[in-house]
Amino acid sequence: QVQLVESGGGLVQPGGSLRLSCTASGGIRSIDVMGWYRQAPGKQRELVVVISTGGSTNYADSVKGRFTISRDNAKNTVYLQMGSLKPEDTGVYYCDAVQIGRYFWGQGTQVTVSS
Repeated sequence: QVQLVESGGGLVQPGGSLRLSCTASGGIRSIDVMGWYRQAPGKQRELVVVISTGGSTNYADSVKGRFTISRDNAKNTVYLQMGSLKPEDTGVYYCDAVQIGRYFWGQGTQVTVSS
């Protein structure tokens, strides 16, 4: 079983920045894709960005140019640098990992963008 632990959420003003981290542990062999999803109140969980072991990325259009994902394979950690934050970026951010077709999720970290 893969365990994912996120950190770095919080309250930030519009236009501000935050950095999220997610570290995988447990049965981490053969993890391919890792990434971030988010869920706003009353809405479905949506893709933010994912990154493969080789570094290929897929960003949601809404965050392109503002968010950057990076991955440290040696540390089994992915980072999400979020900039130019908007109130609509508010939500619970979940880290995910895909291992041989199985999805694993972290517990989520709250990001609130508000003045």
